[in-house]
Formats: sequence, structure tokens, C-alpha cells
Amino acid sequence: MIPSYFVELERLPLTPNGKIDRKALPTPEGGASAGHEYVAPRTELEAKLVDIWQDVLGPVTIGVTDNFFDLGGHSLRATTLVSKVHKELSVDLPLRDVFRHSTIEAMAEAISQLERQEHLSIPILEKRDYYPLSSVQKRLYIQQQMEGAELSYNMSGMTVLVGRLERNQFEAALKGLIARHEILRTGFEMVDGVPVQRIYPDLKFAVEYTKVTESETKSIVDGFVRVFDLERPPLLRVGLVEWEAERHLLMLDIHHIVTDGMSMGIFVEELLRLYNGETLEPLRIQYKEFAAWQQSEPVKERLKRQEAYWLDVLEGELPTLELPTDFVRPAARSFEGDVAPFSIDKQMTDSLQRIADENGATLYMVLSAVYSILLSKYSGQEDFIVGTPVSGRTHADLEPLIGMFVNTLAIRHYPSGEKTFLAYLNEVKETMLGAYDHQDYPFEELVKKLQVPRDQSRNPVFDVVFALETKEDNVQNFGDIKIESYPETHTVSQFDLTLVISLLDEGMNGQFEYATKLFTRNLIDNFAHNLLVIITQICEQPSVLLKDISLNGQSEQEQDVLEVIDIIF
Repeated sequence: MIPSYFVELERLPLTPNGKIDRKALPTPEGGASAGHEYVAPRTELEAKLVDIWQDVLGPVTIGVTDNFFDLGGHSLRATTLVSKVHKELSVDLPLRDVFRHSTIEAMAEAISQLERQEHLSIPILEKRDYYPLSSVQKRLYIQQQMEGAELSYNMSGMTVLVGRLERNQFEAALKGLIARHEILRTGFEMVDGVPVQRIYPDLKFAVEYTKVTESETKSIVDGFVRVFDLERPPLLRVGLVEWEAERHLLMLDIHHIVTDGMSMGIFVEELLRLYNGETLEPLRIQYKEFAAWQQSEPVKERLKRQEAYWLDVLEGELPTLELPTDFVRPAARSFEGDVAPFSIDKQMTDSLQRIADENGATLYMVLSAVYSILLSKYSGQEDFIVGTPVSGRTHADLEPLIGMFVNTLAIRHYPSGEKTFLAYLNEVKETMLGAYDHQDYPFEELVKKLQVPRDQSRNPVFDVVFALETKEDNVQNFGDIKIESYPETHTVSQFDLTLVISLLDEGMNGQFEYATKLFTRNLIDNFAHNLLVIITQICEQPSVLLKDISLNGQSEQEQDVLEVIDIIF
């Protein structure tokens, strides 16, 4: 075989154990492999942008005519790119401009037209006895007090570690991580009627070790996830079950008030580096600085401008999505839940990606449109709101921190039957770009401003959520130790229905997280089946009218006919 593309390296990247680090090798995703000639940067600005893109996308070969999204870019990476451009080039590049000007040369031209806006670092706080909570921490602190919600904000995970694990080295790495990130030494309490966070300089922490056979593990797993006392850090517990000398079950349980999905990636990466004896670069700021900065006057002024956008999008009486349920909605919201997994094959995934590429959208936007069509078909509604989480890290200083930064966007959908799918996709794209450009406005503040009537049986604003997990969220190796999945029992659902899609190298995995007080597994399996039915029709005919998209092989017109027949007879 003759290679079709060569990448020249000064040296091969190595793992801490001296082996070739294949994940760090640059992939020939640009230039020749993309079917066009590589064009090197021609100006200083283009060269700086190439460096920034590589920082965001990884060690890929980037020419000035290569497309950001063809190289693995997506909405989350676009947000990271915007924050890095602001920090490195002192310009405020709107996120939608990443979509409009998605090559180096086009982006450089757009940036050259922008006014310089100095990047302001988040200021360091003087030492205090306690510090304010961030907006999202306030919400979690209050919701933790609700009856039945005690375990709903535990982020737990279990994985099998296959390989030689040095226990003392592992525990030392964990303690080093807790010492490094103040948020892992933070407790939450009330002072003068206001919730605050207190950082402890030192605290006791020990891994919960057990040695049993795999068949004896169930009782240990069942008892591992427990309620946290928010006043007593660390709000983190780690368990290690030794089955054999080179086979362990790693159990992790951490409260959402001190972490989020991206933070867990940082947690695992830094734990691995500390385990391998690396010295990490000191952190300039900690989470407490973010919480205080979020309430500073400059940030408040910017958020005030964003507030107007959200109040306009969500003006009038807010629609309540009424999905069919198997049980009567309880008077008070229950957090009991389960998950129903399914898969989307590579052919479907590639077809959806092609539709995204041809329409200047992302896979996330296409899937969001598909999900909203499913919800519309089941509810009969053409105006409703779906929640979607975003990283909340729009300032470059926040990138290396562990903490709870996630914000939730209220995306309003209008999937009327007379629209074609492609027209609707463009509408969803514009809606989401507008939301991304105003993503810093805290959802908690939006709820207050909207003056949503309190309903104990529902969440404010929306009860359904859509989230996409990218491949970088999925850790597969811990150094030379291989990570294998472990079946977990999922018993919590914060919303009526949440669709989570995970990107894989071959296709996608999906799962519906659902409230078991509302739905049976059979109905949720029907949701999953019909999601695939909708995807199939869209891939076959992207210009299809939404009203002609069928469930279980019946279009709306066919369903109407059947309903009339039922009535007649």
C-alpha cells in the first residue's frame, strides 16, 4: 500500500511509559485527504488562527481553505474557539460567525473588520471565610432540599479497570487532585439566610477499598451512591473493588454542585497525569473567582443585553408540552427514573451528517430538529420548548477548572406541518445560533424574569431536554490500564424525558432517560423506534413536508383517515 498523505513530525509523541501515543498523532484530515490542495497560512493573522484552531481541534493539519466543521468542529468546540480568539486576538467574534466564516481565510477576513476589544482576565479574589454561590449553584442548593431530590444531583459512574493498578499511587493522585481544585474542598451552608460556599484548606479523604469476587459485588454497588451532606466536603466519594490483582471496579460519586460533564473529563485527565507522576501547571483562578465574577458589574451589564433576547423569544404565555403518558401526573414532581438505550447505525449517522454539512448546520442541530418533530408528532403541538445544556465556559480562563458551569438554554420550536424538513432545519439552526450568541444568561435568572407560575408537578419552562455527548467525553483508557463498561442501574430522572445522543467512531448510541411515574418502558421504546422511523424518512427525502413524515408507516393524513373510520364504526 502507498500512503496517500504524509505528515512530517519532529519527533513521535510518547506516553509516560515510553510507548507511541497514537491518540496524539496528527491526523491528515485537512488538505489532500479532504480532496483539495493544502494551502498554508499567508499572513500573521492566518497563522495565529491556525494555532488557535489546532488548540481546539487537536493536532490536525490545517490549511486556510479547510472547513472548521469538516475537521471535527461542533457547537461546543465553536464556543471554545470564540473564547480563545477573544483571549489571543482581542476581538469579540460572534459564535454565528464561526458558521458564516468557517475557513481560516474567511475568518481572518471577518476578524480584520472587527474592533479590538481587550480581553479581561477574571480577577483573583482576596481570601475570605466564605464566598458567593454561582447562579446555577444557588438553584442546585435549593432543589437539593426538595423531597425526593436528595440523590437526583449525584453524578455517579462505574468502570472496570483492567491492568496493573498501584493503589497507593492512585490514592495519592486523588488527594493531589483534591488539593489542586478548591471546589473539591468546598462545602455549602447558610449565613444570614444566604447560601454561601466555604473552602477548607485541608480535609480527610480516603478511597473506599473492598476485595470481593465479581459475583459478590452487587450489594457494594447498591450501597455506594448515598446522599451527600452539602456542609461536609468533599462532596466526592471514590470506591475501588478488587476482583483480581489486575481487575478492579472503580466507583465514583460526586455532587453536581461541584462538577459537570466537562469537569469530569478534566478530572480523569489530571488524575491520570498525577498518577503517572507529572507536575501540573498551577491554576491561576479557582471556581470561587468565577462565581464572584459572574455577579460583577461588567458581566451584569452584558447579561442585561442578553436578557432582552430571551424575553423576546419567550414572550407571551409559555406553551406546555403535553406528551401522552401511561400514568396520571403526580401532584408533586417525582425524580424516579430509568433509561431506555437504542442505537443509530453508521449509515444513518453519515446521512444525517451529510444533511448537516450541505446546509451549513451541525449534527446537533439536525438531531435537535428530528427530536422536536418526534415530540410534535406525539403531542400534536407546533409550539413548545426543549431544554438544551451548554458548557457555560465562554471565558477562556474557565477552561482548566473543575466546577459546575453548565447553563441550560430554552429552545423554542415551531415544527408546523407545512414546512419542509430543510426549511425547518434552517429555522432550528438560526434559533440555536441566536441562543448560542446569548448563552451566558443564567437560566435561573430567566425563570425569575418570566415569572413562571409555580407548579410542583413540573419543571419551570420545559420538561423535556436534548443533549449530545461528543467523542472526547468518552474516556477509553487510563494510561496502560484498559477501561471497560460496567452495567449500572439508573433510577433518577430530573425531567419528564431527556434524549441523550453519544457520538461513536461508528454511528451513535442514544438513550431516553424518563420519569417512571409518567411513562412505561413500552411507550419509551415506541419513542425510540419512531425516532429512527423519522430519521429514515428524512435521510431518504430531506425536502419532505413535516406533515408527511409518518410514525409507524402512517402519515398524518393516513392517521386522520383511520381516526374517522374509528368514529364511523
